[in-house]
Amino acid sequence: MKSHYRAVVIGGGVVGASVLYHLTRFGWSDVALIERAELTAGSTWHAAAGFHALNADPNVAALQDYTIKLYREIEAESGQNAGLHMTGGVNMASDPQRWEWLKSAWAVFQSVGIETARLVTPEEIKEICPIVDVSDVLGGLYDSNEGHLDPYGTTHAYAGAAKKRGADVILRNRVVDLKQRADRGWDVVTENGTIVAEHVVNAGGLWAKQVGLMAGVDLPVTPMEHHYFVTEDIPEVAALDKELGLAVDLDGFSYLRQERKGVLLGVYEQNPKHWNMDGAPWDYGIELIPEDIDRISPELSKAYQRFPCLAKAGIRKWVNGAFTFTPDGNPLVGPVRRLSNYWVACGVMAGFSQGGGVGKSLAEWMIYGEPQADIFGMDIARYGAFAANREYLKQTTGQFYARRFVMTFPNERLPAGRPLKRPGAYDGMSAAGAEWTASWGLEIPAYFAPIGFREETTLKRSNAFEIVGDEVLQVRRAAGLVDTTAFSRYAVSGPGAEAWLDRLLACRLPKPGRAKLAPMLGSDGRLKGDLTVLNWGGEYWIMGSYYLREFHMRWFEAHLTDGVSVTDISDAMSGFLITGPNARKIVECTTYQDISAKALPFMACGEFDIGMVRARVARLSIAGELGFEINCPATLHGTLRETLLAAGEDLGLAEIGYYALNALRLEKSFGIWSHEFTQGYTPGQTGLDRFIAFDKGDFIGREAALKEQKARVARRIVTLEVDAVDADASGFEPVWHKGRRVGFVTSGGYGYTVRKSVALALLDDDFAGEGTALSVHIVGVERPARVIAASPYDPKGEAMRQ
Repeated sequence: MKSHYRAVVIGGGVVGASVLYHLTRFGWSDVALIERAELTAGSTWHAAAGFHALNADPNVAALQDYTIKLYREIEAESGQNAGLHMTGGVNMASDPQRWEWLKSAWAVFQSVGIETARLVTPEEIKEICPIVDVSDVLGGLYDSNEGHLDPYGTTHAYAGAAKKRGADVILRNRVVDLKQRADRGWDVVTENGTIVAEHVVNAGGLWAKQVGLMAGVDLPVTPMEHHYFVTEDIPEVAALDKELGLAVDLDGFSYLRQERKGVLLGVYEQNPKHWNMDGAPWDYGIELIPEDIDRISPELSKAYQRFPCLAKAGIRKWVNGAFTFTPDGNPLVGPVRRLSNYWVACGVMAGFSQGGGVGKSLAEWMIYGEPQADIFGMDIARYGAFAANREYLKQTTGQFYARRFVMTFPNERLPAGRPLKRPGAYDGMSAAGAEWTASWGLEIPAYFAPIGFREETTLKRSNAFEIVGDEVLQVRRAAGLVDTTAFSRYAVSGPGAEAWLDRLLACRLPKPGRAKLAPMLGSDGRLKGDLTVLNWGGEYWIMGSYYLREFHMRWFEAHLTDGVSVTDISDAMSGFLITGPNARKIVECTTYQDISAKALPFMACGEFDIGMVRARVARLSIAGELGFEINCPATLHGTLRETLLAAGEDLGLAEIGYYALNALRLEKSFGIWSHEFTQGYTPGQTGLDRFIAFDKGDFIGREAALKEQKARVARRIVTLEVDAVDADASGFEPVWHKGRRVGFVTSGGYGYTVRKSVALALLDDDFAGEGTALSVHIVGVERPARVIAASPYDPKGEAMRQ
């Protein structure tokens, strides 16, 4: 053991070993892995070790595909047999909606370039897994790039390959404390002495919570129990001339693969159980939890029906082991805000599907400053401190586990961890019929419906379709009122504020009393934000998406300079957007001040008295209509709502939710973050380059943006009209031109004003011309589509400039 390393990885499971390997692969050889016991001595050793490419997040699915393809490489490089069984695997559906969902999933696979998957018939499923009963099965999604491997061999293959590249693996030496050094590095205090490390990676697995607390961060991870059993030899299996394919019965909550001449069967029970929520005991290692068969008996009963030969099979061993889970089931990866050089790679409950992608992305982040892929779905910054609350964590992880194989519909609003944060006018909006969804712990109105209304969960248009349509049309003909609590707000001040913002943002800064759309770039020229910057005169605000608060504050603080103060005021400030042709008339009823088009033109901002509320008002609107964003202290949110509703009572003002706002912005071809704008895209691809001031002084990403400006953009966002019937595109559906995949949908929905199903899509430039005939998969069915001019509603933008 040396006294100094560039990076120390804490944890010797498959994820820690993958991080170590990828650090060496990308050029850091002065690295070490420290493990309290032996490699795999946590959740890795007892894992079923199946691997799958299917994931609800397409970006995560692409990284799982990378992980699977990596196994043969690390076997060859290390000389260690990983026990790779590339059997292929099938996800089965016996429910009609599940079958539609699988067909949609196949289409998404095409969008992300995973072409090893295909839809299969029940007869084909029987060939893949001859012991399955397909009498009620409608079909399946088969991927030849699935299978299982040996947990011990795989972990040692990663570690062995890393050691050949110069890494050290230190066993039987527990880390007992972490202390930040003045030089931003860390004292890694172990049982056998202290190591100085420039970087520390928490890959602690079952102990990730404790390793986080050593550095002062409470991570939203917790262990949960998971069962599987291995049978004695089964004659039907022993008689096969090839290995069983991996079989997942999604509607039965079970998975099965061959183990020797028997099978391994695991279940995701509907009644899950947490285990040592604060992390495993330090002396826990190659151990198991006593099985709890009664608790999982409903799922076992379904599994025995699906695989009838189990009824006569003896059970060789039961495994009830613990795995760590996060609220949404995806890993926690990346740098921790306010902790220099402290990184996490934990909560990876599907380590043999995701471990390679996690290791690759984190190593890229540490060495190059950014991961190659957009991994926000795994970024620790997708959560705030609220997510580590014990009760919130228990509810949300339990919900995820119980729904591991349960289909979640796009319009489904799950109950765990809710309501947590509520806007000031929550009670009033609830009484008015608000149906709520949630983002980053905050309740957000989806739409307003008659009391007692219940929306049906579906992959297609729901029974709320007309309700949302009425809200859209009310905005177009009169006015709508939208709660904007879910907009993030950051106050920027100090003598260095202007210079700092000028370097941070790619736009030219607005003059006092004005606002501008503000792209924010990474050093590689890819997007870091689609923000709005407002100059109130003496203080600036940056506004963006509420759920990106931790992500953006981490970025702001990483680039902070002297003389600048950045404060997240999102929970202190709230507000409403009032938008539509009658918006000005309504606001005029509430203030003595001049808000005419001359006094407060489009993209202007200022301080106004709105009734009894002293508010900051900006002439903006994502709906594409005349709009006023009215910001107020959170304690005045309810008062502001009542004031505006009273003023608009005779002018057609209606409360609307975010479903309608989404439809309104689609009719204007306005993109939003996580759909049209992500950190995987560039300004030229998304059209945000038109807001960049290329001729101003230096800003982050300028060189890369200039290079893109001079080159031809290979792909760009366009607007599509889709011949949809009873469902609309939502995102990641493939777009085809005469059988060739030429792009994918970024978001879509129904345009109630233009009476068309519309979508925004990222297409190869050769097929992005107006009028190009295309087709799009909608809920697994290919529909005709065509490229149309941007902004099908009010293309000249006259309405919002009134």
